[in-house]
Amino acid sequence: MSRPVKLRCVAQLPRVGSFRPVGVPMNALQVLNLSLDELESVRLKDLQGLEQEGCAQNMHVSRPTFHRILESARGKLADALINGKAIQIEGGNFGLPQSRFRCNNDGHEWNVPFEVLANRVPLSCPVCSSVNIQPMPLPPFVPGRGRGRRFHGGR
Repeated sequence: MSRPVKLRCVAQLPRVGSFRPVGVPMNALQVLNLSLDELESVRLKDLQGLEQEGCAQNMHVSRPTFHRILESARGKLADALINGKAIQIEGGNFGLPQSRFRCNNDGHEWNVPFEVLANRVPLSCPVCSSVNIQPMPLPPFVPGRGRGRRFHGGR
């Protein structure tokens, strides 16, 4: 039996869910899926310029695991750029730094840090100790709904 995969901490959801070469219809393109944890690894290492150890700590994974995630992401990005493929950003085994929960008994809302969620600690309302709680919805993220060339933001 294999060990369960740990959640990877992703700082934020992307503003854009897909990219494609200009001038090529989407139905004529091959699509590569880039997971949110792969995107986060590229953001931390290549955009922010952090060392791999720091990137791994930010994502709450080991350095070798971070390296595997980053290499997978870079391979997919290189394939898409060189071979003219579309990139769809979705999925992955991730969690956000904090998630908001609401108690169904008293309506109290609170944030739960990523570390608590990643350790799968049973949650209860900090006010009334009820386990009748539910996660609040994430901010909207719709893959493929970015501002493309033909969308001019209401101009």
